[in-house]
Amino acid sequence: MASTTDIAPPGAPTPGPSREAPPAPHDPASLKVVPARHYARWAAAVAVIVLITQFVHGLATNPVWEWGVFGDYVLSETIVQAVWVTLQLTAYATVLGFLLGTVLAFMRLSRSPVLQTVAWTYIWIFRSIPMIVQLVFWFNLSALYERLGLGVPFGPVFWSVDSNSIIGTMGAAVIGLTLHQAAYAAEIVRGGVIAVDDGQLEAAAALGIPRLRQIRRIVLPQAMRAILPTAGNEIIGLLKGTSVVYVMSIGELFYQVQVVYGRNGRVIPLLLVATAWYVVLTSLLSVAQYYVERRYARGANRTPPPTPLQRARRFARTLRAAAARRDQPVIPLKPLGDSR
Repeated sequence: MASTTDIAPPGAPTPGPSREAPPAPHDPASLKVVPARHYARWAAAVAVIVLITQFVHGLATNPVWEWGVFGDYVLSETIVQAVWVTLQLTAYATVLGFLLGTVLAFMRLSRSPVLQTVAWTYIWIFRSIPMIVQLVFWFNLSALYERLGLGVPFGPVFWSVDSNSIIGTMGAAVIGLTLHQAAYAAEIVRGGVIAVDDGQLEAAAALGIPRLRQIRRIVLPQAMRAILPTAGNEIIGLLKGTSVVYVMSIGELFYQVQVVYGRNGRVIPLLLVATAWYVVLTSLLSVAQYYVERRYARGANRTPPPTPLQRARRFARTLRAAAARRDQPVIPLKPLGDSR
């Protein structure tokens, strides 16, 4: 006998099969998600990959590169000694140029109109004259001043010496590179100093800190964050610019490469030797610049991002941990209720 609850009341509609309500026309769940397709980007990437592949294939298969000759000369004694001369020129000009440039920068920031005018004039002149002209001028300094001496200004000379005995070819190159570099270094340092907030100096003066200590302990450490990127770029440019001293017959890298391929006629592989060395030296300077910038950024960034070496170590630790987990034996779980 059927229950009274199963009988529909009179006049009620007969229940049909249950159906879900159709989604609303603007319901986000009903929309089909289609990833964006960047056809132009994909085509550009394919074109770049093809060009790079063609270039690498040409390096490997074109016999004009003469990789055997490159291997014979890239670490030869002549080339290595020339690289050492290039590094010496770069180091001397960098240190002396930035020391003189720092003095010129603070002369321009001085309240003395004489110091400002002298510094501005120096920077204007040495930035206007090409480096090669300056080098040739200093190389021929003995034609202008045969002897250099010490004495009373506009008066008698107590001690003098032949200019060629003091300023040789290497000395003339260092002087020319230093004076040229100092003009650009002065503007780099001045730009970093004026980037420091004036409130820093006002606070230091209120604490009674001497002016020289304000510059050495407060201004310069903060200015280094603005100085270093441009200074690093300038030093790299100076490293490559030392090739100009070939006009003075100094045995730096480019000059020695010219001498060698002038003898054996292998121009392309010898130029490739110079290119490889310049790339290596520039890369080393870039790495040094990265770590120096990281050191001076500690005050502004308390948690600096990891270095490439730290990332490599972290990745190696991750791989070792994954390998250790993979080597561990798998212990099957006992079923519930199994007391064995």
